Amino acid sequence: MTETLSAPRRRRPWSHRTRLGVDLALAIPLFLLETAWLVLDWMYGFGLEVWAAQGDRAQIDAAGLAHMGRVRTLLIAVLVLAVLAAVCRARWTVIAHLLVALLAGGVLVAAQQEWDHSHAPSPGCSRYSANC
Repeated sequence: MTETLSAPRRRRPWSHRTRLGVDLALAIPLFLLETAWLVLDWMYGFGLEVWAAQGDRAQIDAAGLAHMGRVRTLLIAVLVLAVLAAVCRARWTVIAHLLVALLAGGVLVAAQQEWDHSHAPSPGCSRYSANC
């Protein structure tokens, strides 16, 4: 009677759904952290830079562009984490990251529209005119 030892089964992340406790333990803190980062960056990163500019349009524009760049970076990072969570079949983590991605996308769209509105040429100005 020879018993053969079965080869240890490798557990791949996508083979079984992530346990609910582990999923929620990742989803809730990451959601709060990413949302807090958006809010704090808007208040302290962008808001204080605009306040410190004291009306200097070039510094305000630079602060706006830097803020849009940071939000774009967060959006990319959140989407990558959502894909990794989907591969691990962590349903609530994916949902939390997609909610933050929607929030970051909305912030980015609002910032871009504000940028376009503040940098629109005057109505009587042609685009290639030297007087614009």
